Amino acid sequence: MNTRNGRRKAVGLVATVGVIGLLAACSSNGDTPSGDASNPSTGGGAYTLWDPYPDRDASSTWAQAIDACAAELGVTIERNSGNTGDTVKDLTTAASNLPDIAMVDNPKVPLLAEAGLLTTTDDNGLDVSSISQNILSAGVVDGKTYGVPIGANTLGLYYNPTVLEDAGVDIASVTDQASLTAALEKVVAAGHKGITFSAVGTEEGTFQYLPWFWGAGADLTQLDSPQSLAALTLWTDWVKNGYAPQSVLTNTQGTSWDEFKTGDFGFAENGSWFQGDADSAGYKVIQIPAATGGAAPAPTGGEFITIPIQKDTSRYAMSAKITECLVDGDAGATALGYVAPTEAGAAAQAAANTAGANEFWVSAVGDAKPRTADNLGTNYDVISQQVYTAIQVALSGTSSPQDALTAAQAAVESNLG
Repeated sequence: MNTRNGRRKAVGLVATVGVIGLLAACSSNGDTPSGDASNPSTGGGAYTLWDPYPDRDASSTWAQAIDACAAELGVTIERNSGNTGDTVKDLTTAASNLPDIAMVDNPKVPLLAEAGLLTTTDDNGLDVSSISQNILSAGVVDGKTYGVPIGANTLGLYYNPTVLEDAGVDIASVTDQASLTAALEKVVAAGHKGITFSAVGTEEGTFQYLPWFWGAGADLTQLDSPQSLAALTLWTDWVKNGYAPQSVLTNTQGTSWDEFKTGDFGFAENGSWFQGDADSAGYKVIQIPAATGGAAPAPTGGEFITIPIQKDTSRYAMSAKITECLVDGDAGATALGYVAPTEAGAAAQAAANTAGANEFWVSAVGDAKPRTADNLGTNYDVISQQVYTAIQVALSGTSSPQDALTAAQAAVESNLG
């Protein structure tokens, strides 16, 4: 889950043979088949694809990946891009004119599935057998799979070696949440700032909180448990003791990273999409520690490619081929900077040591967990809202962590019945 901003813009992409060489993984032999416009399953015709990447124009590697698949399959792919919220909203209001393919943030898949807007893999014939289960499960609702991940990213704990050395902190000593707090105390005592993250009152805040929440052994179905209280108290105490700044309450992941880039902080929780920036600055990264040691499960970010319901069901076959082309060979994941959704693709990325998809991040994604895990489905949106609300009132001092979580659990039960 990285943040993207931009105005909705439609970009019509007509396939050209010249881009095939850029992403030959979509083709077994590099030849372009001739399409039959009267038979969508064999090629020909125009297909619509909506994605949440308005910042990736026709010259981007993502657009080139789409072009390559279109040329490979002998079709035209008409692309429409808008931010994640717009894409989901437009899908729910365009039920009579849905695109052939739609890409949405993975926790939104159950919402669209429940609304009856998406086909299952049984309906459309998508082969998901090679997809890593911990990534795929975000799109599984009541045993049915409603799409395929283009890839995944996740969160880690970045650190500034220069600051830690000055504070006398050995990163190897940070093995659990208590030892991390001890390291923050040393960093602040040495005249630096401790840790920055995003606790903003949106899904981003919940996303960044979940490693600490799950790492404490808490469960999203019981927000007022002792484990949940321990996680929220950890963050609250960091702010209260000056180990984390008040700005975390309004920080997005982007502004939090900007804070870290000042060079004043010892640590920052943030995503794999900043690895290239971290490499340039000399920052390092470890997995977020769990309360009792080891790595905490972090949430998976990334979009699912879904195939919405169509009156002409014969279109599904080509939509599935387009989807598989973007996933096979991990063309889409590489173009978007994600860890590939297949073990083979992820291993190849790790060997290539690419920023955001190197050996560390491949391992971290392998340990990650979807936000809608445990069959939460559409309940996740209700729960997440109460999680980030509790974070806001607790960190601001408006309420104690216990009272904030008691109110959050009561609100979830009231809303879900």
